[in-house]
Formats: sequence, C-alpha cells, structure tokens
Amino acid sequence: MVRIKEVAEHAGVSTATVSRVINGKSVKPRLREAVEQSVHELGYHPDRQARFLRLQRSDAIALILPDIENPYFTALARGVEDVTQEAGYSVVLCNSDELPDKEATYLTVVRGEKMAGIIIAPSTPYPQIQKLIEDGRAIVAVDRSVDGAVDSVTVDNVALGRRGTEDLASRGYRRIACITGPPTASTAVDRADGWRKEMRRNKLGIRGLLQHTNFRVDGGRQAAAELMALSEPPEAVLACNNLIGVGVLQVLDEMRDHSIGVSVIGELPFATSRTPNTTIIPLNPRTIGEKAAQMLIERINGISAAPRAVVQPLADPALVW
Repeated sequence: MVRIKEVAEHAGVSTATVSRVINGKSVKPRLREAVEQSVHELGYHPDRQARFLRLQRSDAIALILPDIENPYFTALARGVEDVTQEAGYSVVLCNSDELPDKEATYLTVVRGEKMAGIIIAPSTPYPQIQKLIEDGRAIVAVDRSVDGAVDSVTVDNVALGRRGTEDLASRGYRRIACITGPPTASTAVDRADGWRKEMRRNKLGIRGLLQHTNFRVDGGRQAAAELMALSEPPEAVLACNNLIGVGVLQVLDEMRDHSIGVSVIGELPFATSRTPNTTIIPLNPRTIGEKAAQMLIERINGISAAPRAVVQPLADPALVW
C-alpha cells in the first residue's frame, strides 16, 4: 500500500504539503499539481479509517434538500458536488420532502455518522441543528435561512417577488395574482410579501389573488385553475417557483387563453406550452450550490469567522416566448 511519505518523496514536497492537498487546504498551484500527479502515478488512496480516527469525523457531507426531483435542487446539488468532490469529500444526498420529522431523522444520522458537514435547505426556519452546532459540525443553510448561528447562501426572496410583479405591472397588467408555496416555507412567504408590497406600491388590489400551494406542478395547476374560475379572474400570474410555473402554463395552454401574462421565478425545467407573454427570473442554482460548498469546506478546514450570510444577486426577467 502506497504511503503518504512515498507520495511526498515522488513529488519532491513535504508530507505536510501532501496532507494539505488531500484535505483540500490551500497550497501553491505548482505544488498541488505535483502532488496530484504523484497520487495518480503511484495509485495512492488515503486511509479513510485512519483519517476518521484522527479527525473524529468522516469525509462525507450531507446535502439535505426538500425535493430532489425539482431541477432547481438538482442543479444546486451538482454545484455542491463539483466543489466538494474536488476537495476530497463525498456527498450523501437526502430528500426531506418538506417534512420536518424526516429532516430531523437525517440530521440524527448525520450526527451519529460524524459526517464532516451539512448543507441544508431547511423545511422550516427552525431545523434541529443545535446539537450539531454544539458538536462543532460545519453547517451551511442554502436557499432558505435558518434561526441559528450558521453560514447561509440565499437570494433576496422579497426582492424576487417584487421584481416578478414589477415585470407584469410594467407590461400593463393590473389584476395580478400570486401563486406561492406553503406558508411554512420562508421562500414562499417572502416572495408573496414582495408581490404584496409591489402591488401596493402600484396601488393595485390584492384581495382574493394570493394562493398558497405546494412547490410542485400539481400545486401550480390546482391554484391556477381556481384563480381562472373566479368571476373576475386575474389578468396575470406571478408563479413563485419553477414547477408552479409549469403548472400555471399547462392550465393556460389547456384553456387556450394566451392573454394572461405570466412571470416565473426560476428557470423552467422543460418546455410546457407556447403561451406568450411569459418571462422568467433566473436563479442560477448551480452557482448557489458552488458557493455553499466553498463556504462549508472553509468551515471544515477551520475558518473561525462569524456566521456569514451571502445573498446572491438577482437577474433581470427574461422573455422566453
């Protein structure tokens, strides 16, 4: 079995440098390249059991997401994996289904398995992470903030709601409905709050135009059908996530009503119809995942800065049809 000392001798560096490269720590590019070449040529594989005993943690990272079938979270997961794999960590993907009890079970497993860190898009603002914080585990909240002293990577969801509503109002629509996620999800509440504020700024009525549903296609379909069945249906709809947007567009296409304006927060995962007057506000989830993973690796490697809250910049709405 190739030892770390042999890798160091082959690369012409110290064993400490080899260790830093293997553990994803900062090393001069030429030294990193030499070590990685030697690792490849010698067929070196780290002794994971010895590393676990030394560090009292595994080299696995838990990624807990509310819906891994949503392409938004799939792209986010890809960004996480790209960064963590390069740093020598494996990702364990967990799907919470927006269920706090299921999420809590995964967090218990993370603690029991002594995983190196957690990236979590929490189902509520109060996930059961306090014991993990006390254990010194690295934690980054992503997409949604949490009530706790941990790093986070989010977007300004109130601003997103305002931007989507502003897009529709600027195109001349006055009766603008909002379909958002469950009231337990901070993203859903904040985006609806942004819609509400922008409607009031434009002196537009909101009564009966807000629908809470799940963050899936069936939720978007049901809410859109109910809105369109009103005696005075909306002229436009703000869909507060990508899958809700798919459901809205499906209903409008089936109704063959192409007069309704739609603004969707998040990239549409697939073509749904030829409904005109539709814009999207991109969220770039892969970039969000990459940033969250970078912050997590920094915490694992010992950075002791105060909790950091990164808010990703917003993109302008883009006409898709």
